Amino acid sequence: MKKCRHCSRRATLHVTEINDNVAVPIHLCDDCAHGYLNGSNAPEDEVPTQAAELAAKLEALVADEDEECSNCNISFSQFRDQGRLGCAACYDEFRQDLMPLLENIHEDSTHAGKRPRRNPGQSASESQLVHLRSEQRKAIDREDYESAATLRDEIARLEAELHNFPISTAEDSND
Repeated sequence: MKKCRHCSRRATLHVTEINDNVAVPIHLCDDCAHGYLNGSNAPEDEVPTQAAELAAKLEALVADEDEECSNCNISFSQFRDQGRLGCAACYDEFRQDLMPLLENIHEDSTHAGKRPRRNPGQSASESQLVHLRSEQRKAIDREDYESAATLRDEIARLEAELHNFPISTAEDSND
């Protein structure tokens, strides 16, 4: 999500001005866009300063494009041409350049995830229960009974939490 250059609200107008052969992107919210379009723009002394700052950022980006991933040797300019990163390490190597792209494309930089449509009521705890039961079966197959017992206790705790049952322990059953 792009923010307005004058305030912190979401930008709805995106304009690219050309100042001294330098492209200057301008992102404005509805209110600031109305002022911009009516000519009551930012103070005149602010525009050259912002243009110079953006020109410096643009030069830094061009210099960074020659950087290559230490794992697969793909450069950021190659990524921009192909639209694909070379490996998982590229996300860390090009993080500074990728974050604005992700925010622009997805309007956020964090992945919230989705649940399968076939089982929309399943909660994170229920998913964890399925995973823990699978791990418990694997531990039993490996004859790792200590891990299986620990997983059993964790499963019992989660089930009690899900169904609002009192948590019982092995010590309770011995009494």
